[in-house]
Amino acid sequence: QVQLVESGGGLVQAGGSLRLSCAASGTIFSINSMAWYRQAPGKERELVAQISSGGSTNYADPVKGRFTISRDNAKNTGYLQMNSLKPEDTAVYYCNAKIRSWRIAEANYWGQGTQVSVSS
Repeated sequence: QVQLVESGGGLVQAGGSLRLSCAASGTIFSINSMAWYRQAPGKERELVAQISSGGSTNYADPVKGRFTISRDNAKNTGYLQMNSLKPEDTAVYYCNAKIRSWRIAEANYWGQGTQVSVSS
């Protein structure tokens, strides 16, 4: 019953900014952790950033200092603020969340993906 819906992707020039949003819907008791992954054409999906239930964050080295992951628990929504974008950031970005619902103690969910394209 839980779904993650992503938005905020688009096409920007190098140095620009985007903010991705990941909204969870359905019967949710809590979102235990959230993360953002990305996958470029022909490459494997890789972890970009993650945030725990307590607010602790981790970032992949290529985005450290440029990206910020956050969450709004009242809205059941996570965000990825992306600044100083580079062409190598071009990928499909996927939201991931571990969620406790009424019927499952914890399950893993994925968003549908949103395209981020950065031109040089």
